[in-house]
Amino acid sequence: MELLGYGLMLGGAFFFWVSGLGLIRMPDVFTRMHAGAKSTTMGSLLMLFGAACVTPEWAPRLLLLALFILLTNPISSSVLARAAHRSGTVGARLVQDDYATRQTAGSASRPDDGDEAIQEVRS
Repeated sequence: MELLGYGLMLGGAFFFWVSGLGLIRMPDVFTRMHAGAKSTTMGSLLMLFGAACVTPEWAPRLLLLALFILLTNPISSSVLARAAHRSGTVGARLVQDDYATRQTAGSASRPDDGDEAIQEVRS
């Protein structure tokens, strides 16, 4: 069981290495964010599962940590991507901006942020 745990930890270290390489090598904010979010999520999960195999008495706590990471990493990267897009600094370098196209097409029926929708519900 320990050998499996160390193998999982080695796999997690590999995903962290890939994530660091992606952050250095990728050309823009969105692809760097993708490399940082996906690889670190997988690396963290493999590290936690490996630690659970090595020390089984920690398994319930490590499982809760893995669940927390699995739920929060995708949400946080999505929020960061939206903030980067809204800042306008990366929009000039995008080849195709489907998000802005979808917002202008659906702006009459669906507001960009929830403030206007909340005001409609209250009135």
